[in-house]
Amino acid sequence: MSADMATGSNASLHVPQFSGENYQIWVVKMRSYLKSFGLWEYVAKDKQVPALRANPAIAQIKQHEEEKMKKDKAVTCLHSALTDSVFTSIMHLETTKEIWDELKERYEGSERVRNVKMLTLKREFEMLKMKESESVKDYSSKLSELVNQMKLYGETVEDYRVVEKMLISLPEKFEAKVAAIEESCDLKKMTISEMVSKLQAQEQRHALRNDGDMEKTFLAMNKGKHKGKGKMDAESS
Repeated sequence: MSADMATGSNASLHVPQFSGENYQIWVVKMRSYLKSFGLWEYVAKDKQVPALRANPAIAQIKQHEEEKMKKDKAVTCLHSALTDSVFTSIMHLETTKEIWDELKERYEGSERVRNVKMLTLKREFEMLKMKESESVKDYSSKLSELVNQMKLYGETVEDYRVVEKMLISLPEKFEAKVAAIEESCDLKKMTISEMVSKLQAQEQRHALRNDGDMEKTFLAMNKGKHKGKGKMDAESS
């Protein structure tokens, strides 16, 4: 990809910003960004621009200049991605490889810290239960957030693990639905979205049933009041 192509076809892409937080997410975004411009090899492999041979052809000179521009552009992209507070910590570094490695050392954390964080996320995943007053949507969002964080730290969480987790952590009002799902569905093949849809349908039926019961209670109470009023009117007359 030439420098002109990079600045043309991908000009609408915005550099992912990094302020010192959510490093794992930024790394994924920034890697994709650099690859889209053909610049990732300057970061990952510290690619060097080879010197021109003696008596180079015009095409070789042009290619050499493009390579130099791309190397400079890789540094510029990283600089542009960093807020001032982060930039000042790496502005003394010259190559993209040095900048990338320094950011990794500063913000990714040691292996021990990563392992502790991973264990904490796993524990949260195992302990999480749906509250009686909580909606299926809110609970599934909490689970998804945990799963996404675990993936950032290198833990692969298959759909069936999340599906099984949901089944064993639901309130009692879902007990009949859980039994029906276990009997009629292949949990290994069920997606998270399918499970959420089934539970939301049950949630809606439960809400409608409760609304109906409340309406009946309300009508019965009002009926009793009317009867009492009629009796008092008769006595007073």
